Amino acid sequence: QVQLVESGGGLVQPGGSLRLSCAASRSIFSFNAMGWYRQAPEKQRELVAIITSHAVTNYADSVKGRFVISRDIAKNTVYLQMNSLKPEDTAVYYCNAVEIRATYWGQGTQVTVSS
Repeated sequence: QVQLVESGGGLVQPGGSLRLSCAASRSIFSFNAMGWYRQAPEKQRELVAIITSHAVTNYADSVKGRFVISRDIAKNTVYLQMNSLKPEDTAVYYCNAVEIRATYWGQGTQVTVSS
């Protein structure tokens, strides 16, 4: 069983930045892809950004140019750098890891963008 532990969420003013971290309990190089999803109140969970095992990245249109996903294989950690944050970015952010036979989720970290 793989554990994913997110950290780095919090309250930030519009225009501010946060960096989320997702630490995995084993090597992340074995996953086909890892990503960040978010879920706002009364909305469906949506993909924010993904990074494949070949380090190919993809982003939701709403965050392109503002968010950057990256990884540190030595630390078994994936990051989400979030810049120019907007109130509509407020949500619980979840880390996700996918392998051939399983999908794993973290417990989520709250990000609130408000003045």
